[in-house]
Amino acid sequence: MLRLAENETTPEKIAERKTIVYKSRIDPTVIKLTAEKMKSRLFTKAGFFKPGPEEIRVVSIDKYYEPYVVVDGKYMVNYYKKRVFTFDVDDEARGVRILNEDFKPEILTDVEGTRKVVRIEGEERLSYENKAYLVLDSSGREVPPDSVPSAPCEEHPDKVLKEFRKTTGKLETTPEEAIEIIRSRIVKRPEELGKGGKELFKVSEHAVIYSPVYEITFRNVKTGEEKTVKIDGVTARIIP
Repeated sequence: MLRLAENETTPEKIAERKTIVYKSRIDPTVIKLTAEKMKSRLFTKAGFFKPGPEEIRVVSIDKYYEPYVVVDGKYMVNYYKKRVFTFDVDDEARGVRILNEDFKPEILTDVEGTRKVVRIEGEERLSYENKAYLVLDSSGREVPPDSVPSAPCEEHPDKVLKEFRKTTGKLETTPEEAIEIIRSRIVKRPEELGKGGKELFKVSEHAVIYSPVYEITFRNVKTGEEKTVKIDGVTARIIP
């Protein structure tokens, strides 16, 4: 098993970070229609105390963007490890020549018995590769990649984010911290890595994705009770 060597710096290649803002695929009219259909159901009690549609009003429909950090990392290393290779030779052999170098046989006793062998120091060429794909939500919690919807992207993401700056979710874990999480998971630098070894920590994808969300607030005008529902602006599913 590979172990991380201390006080060493691993060569790296980090892709430039991208900012991606998904376009809303759900028309605001559809959002309003969805709100009207579900408003009475939200305030139903005990399964049958259902207020009339006129008692429940939509107070507001707000749009904001939920951010996700996405990092795709890979670690590769090729190196040589010193080894002693043991070869059995004929009992009558007094010497062995390999690649114009002479080796003197010796007697070896082990579980297989006593025999004549030649020991040759050499190096094995080894390689190790590992990769990981990390997706973090705004709270810094790791989520499955398929939990992030796919949609066409806005052509001017910075302009869109500037417009929704006050309501857009904040990242608890920065993209740089996400890269360090990936690094800690996959970079295992072998202690045997010498001058002939080569390694690379590579981040091929490094992005912050902003996905649209509609937040609908309802109020029961008789009781004053309010409830909020979030709807994914890409898939139209209700967000738990």
